[in-house]
Amino acid sequence: MRKIELDAILSAMLQSYEGISDFLFTVGRPLQVEAYGRLKSINVEPPIRAMTSYQTEAVALNIIGHDKRLIDELLRTGSCDCSYSLGDEARFRVNIFRQKNHLCIVMRKLQMEIPTLRGMGLPSIFDEICREKTGLVLVTGATGSGKTTTLAAVLNQINETQSVHIVTLEDPIEFIHPHKLSSISQRELGIDFESFTVGLRAALRQAPKVILVGELRDRHSIETAISAAETGHLVLSTLHTIDAGQSINRILGLFDTAEEAHLRQRLSDTLRYVVSQRLAPKIGGGRQLLLEIMGNNLRTKEAISLGEHETRDFYSITEANSNYGWCTFDQSILRAFESGIITEDTALLFANRKGAVTRAIDSVKKARGISQSPDSGLRLDLASKLGV
Repeated sequence: MRKIELDAILSAMLQSYEGISDFLFTVGRPLQVEAYGRLKSINVEPPIRAMTSYQTEAVALNIIGHDKRLIDELLRTGSCDCSYSLGDEARFRVNIFRQKNHLCIVMRKLQMEIPTLRGMGLPSIFDEICREKTGLVLVTGATGSGKTTTLAAVLNQINETQSVHIVTLEDPIEFIHPHKLSSISQRELGIDFESFTVGLRAALRQAPKVILVGELRDRHSIETAISAAETGHLVLSTLHTIDAGQSINRILGLFDTAEEAHLRQRLSDTLRYVVSQRLAPKIGGGRQLLLEIMGNNLRTKEAISLGEHETRDFYSITEANSNYGWCTFDQSILRAFESGIITEDTALLFANRKGAVTRAIDSVKKARGISQSPDSGLRLDLASKLGV
């Protein structure tokens, strides 16, 4: 397979469905795309009903090209990350990995257009997040929940409204930000720096006001990020955690017990916001962004410093501060349900506290005049069995 043939296949896959987020090349499976969260097979000419090991290897080698670093990383660790451009049509973040001694490829389609806060429909509290001058802001969620897109929108807002130097450390670079009021230096892992820890340490000498770190992956990068936040920088980054509480616990879990008390104090002083994200299926197709947003006040500082307790937990603190723009997932879910964006089943599937959400949904349905106790036929069945 030549590169021109691969590009033709990628172009055909790109046009196959709306809402495509990923391409998958897997041995024993046809060409597949993920559209609105569901895998769908693609028909091409000549047809590929089940990819062979030779075909996936050909795709991988065309993507890698002559990059010796990527080849070495793939052979040494079993996977590698890179980017790939399909001319002016699309850009992709690519992961190539081994499974059962075969190569597989997952290509995440990147947006060509820089997202904006308003375009994404993000709440007004994000304007406050963008105005922060120091501290740590975390955007968390599962893979594919839109963390990078949200951070790109935040970065774009800062770029349009503040005259500062922004340094980004990414793996790989996903959105190409033009210089606006800010000057942006975008650096890519493996090309411009060897690890996030090294890149972060170097960034402190590059006179930035804002540092974006693609992901906090280990103890060293977290420690350096906290130090950067303590020394007058605004640090934006991501974690693969599902909510604020798990984010705090993940960070603490990477350090020794003897260090915990000191780390809790540092984290309570530097953490500004934790934004957690989930994507839920919308009625009629597409996906709805559900958010949990927790800020920093005296109660969150106390919960971080001393740990959660039955009288102080992050969920209750966030819920109680909804008038400041904070929200729990359950509050976000109920708003989406009330607006007719998601179904009742979806709301309950994504809810954290299903009992409370069920009662709230029942109240919404009652206010709309929807019966809460439809006739199930149970009495008729019982009567029949009793011979009545």
